[in-house]
Amino acid sequence: MLYSAFIFGLISSLHCIGMCGPIAMMLPVDRTNPAKKTTQIITYHLGRLTAYASIGLIFGMLGQGLFIAGIQQQLSVLIGIAMILIVLIPEKVFANHNFSKPIFKIISKVKATLGNQFRSKSYKSLFTIGLLNGFLPCGMVYVALFGAIAMQSVSFGTLYMTLFGLGTVPLMSSVVYLNSFLTLSVRNKIQKIIPYAAVCIGILFILRGLGLGIPYVSPGNLSLFIQAHPNCH
Repeated sequence: MLYSAFIFGLISSLHCIGMCGPIAMMLPVDRTNPAKKTTQIITYHLGRLTAYASIGLIFGMLGQGLFIAGIQQQLSVLIGIAMILIVLIPEKVFANHNFSKPIFKIISKVKATLGNQFRSKSYKSLFTIGLLNGFLPCGMVYVALFGAIAMQSVSFGTLYMTLFGLGTVPLMSSVVYLNSFLTLSVRNKIQKIIPYAAVCIGILFILRGLGLGIPYVSPGNLSLFIQAHPNCH
């Protein structure tokens, strides 16, 4: 299922263009030196990947705890359903309940710090911008985190989120070079693809948990990460 992380990252980057695209467009990069500009953009992405990997590590630990509890298949099905529900439930429903209220002050500080970093063109500032950008609330990241939990391993949870982040790199990089092409109208149109991608990923997790005997997609072995019958000789 690790491959789904990169694919989902690649597709969800269409959403990133709309939500985080303005941040990428405003990056304090050197517009006159192509080589330096490239290294600056890479530094920004390294910051984002560090944030995603850190979150993946935390949620991977949570998933590993659930794996030890022996509910891995049920967890995979529930996570798949949760991924689909996040897409199908209108955003205004979540907004009405204001789930982020307990951490609103923290998010506000992150945004304030992020804004201050745009005053400098140093690599440290670009890395910090990427790092803080990665920690900003995002629906697509939430969906990916469900996948990290389903990996039921600290290392695989970290890798899952890292691959998700790598999937967003190509389009997020193109934003810096093609900002005049990516108008609001274009961004709105390409974001319509996102729900379909998220639902497909959710279905994959559901199939994986059902154990239907489909190679690579839904292994029949009830234990998806360890041998059902250890080879003890």
